[in-house]
Amino acid sequence: VQLQASGGGLVQAGGSLRLSCSASGNIDLAHFMAWYRQAPGKQRELVAFVSSGGGKNYADSVKGRFTVSRDNAKNTIYLQMDSLKPDDTAVYYCSMMWGTLVSWGPGTLVTVSS
Repeated sequence: VQLQASGGGLVQAGGSLRLSCSASGNIDLAHFMAWYRQAPGKQRELVAFVSSGGGKNYADSVKGRFTVSRDNAKNTIYLQMDSLKPDDTAVYYCSMMWGTLVSWGPGTLVTVSS
């Protein structure tokens, strides 16, 4: 299954962006769908995930500002990012898991200017 992320770009601090990640296959059976990010010089970190049961979880650094959601009909997950901060600048990756199969998208760059 191939993933394609989009929606990144340049935004001023306090602004918003919505990332999308579309899968080439059916996400109904994906049991874990997540967004990660990697800032320059830092390790990749988990930002948010949504499970097959609808449960969601967020990194402490984005709680209350980011919202993850899924649209099974469109085989797409989203990451709504509000109140963006310069520290949110990173390449954002989506990932989905079907059993032991894990797929990664190519990443989309988000740059937040101060």
